[in-house]
Amino acid sequence: MDRMACVDLPAFPLQLLLQDHPDWRDCPAAVVDRDRPQGEILWVNEKARARRVLPGMRYSAGLALARELRAGEISPKRIERAVSGLVRRLRYFTPHVEPSADEPGVFWLDASGLNRLHESLQRWAGLIRADLRRAGFASTIVVGFGRFGSYALARAKSGVVVLQREADERAAARRVPLERLAVRPEARDALHKLGVKTVGAFVDLPPEGIGKRFGPDLQRMHRLARGALDLPIQPELPEGPAIERILLDHAETDVRRLMIGVERLIGPLLETLAGRAHAAVEIQVGFRFESHGDHIESVRPAAPTLDERQLLELIRLRLQAVRKLPDGVSEIVLVGRGVSADPGQLQLFRERSGRDTQAAGRALARVRADLGDAAVVRARLREGHLPEGSFTWERMTELEPPKPREAAAGRLVRRVYVRPLPLAHRSRREPDGWMLRGLADGPVIRLAGPYVVSGGWWNRTVHREYHFAETQKGDLLWVYFDRNRRRWYLQGRVE
Repeated sequence: MDRMACVDLPAFPLQLLLQDHPDWRDCPAAVVDRDRPQGEILWVNEKARARRVLPGMRYSAGLALARELRAGEISPKRIERAVSGLVRRLRYFTPHVEPSADEPGVFWLDASGLNRLHESLQRWAGLIRADLRRAGFASTIVVGFGRFGSYALARAKSGVVVLQREADERAAARRVPLERLAVRPEARDALHKLGVKTVGAFVDLPPEGIGKRFGPDLQRMHRLARGALDLPIQPELPEGPAIERILLDHAETDVRRLMIGVERLIGPLLETLAGRAHAAVEIQVGFRFESHGDHIESVRPAAPTLDERQLLELIRLRLQAVRKLPDGVSEIVLVGRGVSADPGQLQLFRERSGRDTQAAGRALARVRADLGDAAVVRARLREGHLPEGSFTWERMTELEPPKPREAAAGRLVRRVYVRPLPLAHRSRREPDGWMLRGLADGPVIRLAGPYVVSGGWWNRTVHREYHFAETQKGDLLWVYFDRNRRRWYLQGRVE
């Protein structure tokens, strides 16, 4: 039978806070969302629980119950880094580790078959707890059979608990106080008013009313507790190393020419590391010789970095020591090993990477010198009644750095022609099937509109009926019917 273990580091963010303030360990302590009297208490230790200080209270209310209560803040970034470090640590004991997405400090481990590698599951769980203690964390480990049962017992017990039967797990989980679980304070208080104080009483509630009265989170917990939603372990798989490689058309023996290939690979390699929020601590350069096998050189910067020039200089110095290669190189491989980068390093990498604005400016200067100042222009938005009048072209003397903005979803781009293109005649009463741009694009299969633009009495009366026309080929074109000229025009396209 499959076995599952739950590792709970009680009030994990609070344990991180107490590592910064070891003198608070003998006092009631809590983590708050902000260090103010109205800050909400998020996690508490056992000494605070003994004074009835519970998550969800205000800091001022907690101080009223326990005058010696100590509290502070912990940043989400620090919690995330600590959880990632613990996942790597727990993988030494089992390859499948799933951190909780909702409760930092809760992990599910696949314990199936490990009794064959250890004298008992009790011994295996004890090794994990001892390792976490050496890292400075208190923990409870329950080896059971199901996700919810092992989790509930880990929140209520201490030390190492190994259950021998699935029925024992269910019976013990029913006795766990509901306040031990991650239940929203308002829902917890409402259930207490109904006399629901244990997991068993919670499970016995009719499932139909849980979602309507307490929301989807508590409904999901109810389904897990009943066994109606028993999810398998969904392990967080480790990321592989950042690797870039290039196959050479001809075997190369010149070190200087090999450096050109390294320079082509180092940029994409650092982009991969930066995308993982890592900085390089080691770069391995591998050469595959035609008949002498593989050879690997390794360089380490003085500190984790994303500085391309610094890493290339180290690689160049290492390769200059090789005066003559023993054989022709047919493949170059770069492997990068990184650690979590400082946000400032990532920002500097994004600002510098990708484009050389000074080189672009010199290229534009050569174009202007050859074709004239009006050859390099850019569009600038302005107030205009008609689409073709809503922008103007202005000369561009220098290339401005990009200023990308984060967007919740990708946006479509509407390309507008400077002058609308006249289209073949189409009767307005003709059904869909219009060959808008000829046989190559196919007929129009869908037409959305009209969106009327009218006015212009101050200059020339305009009445246009805009449509979005989707062709069989898949193009989305922006067309309009000019009522005054009684003709269709192509204004632009959507990409």
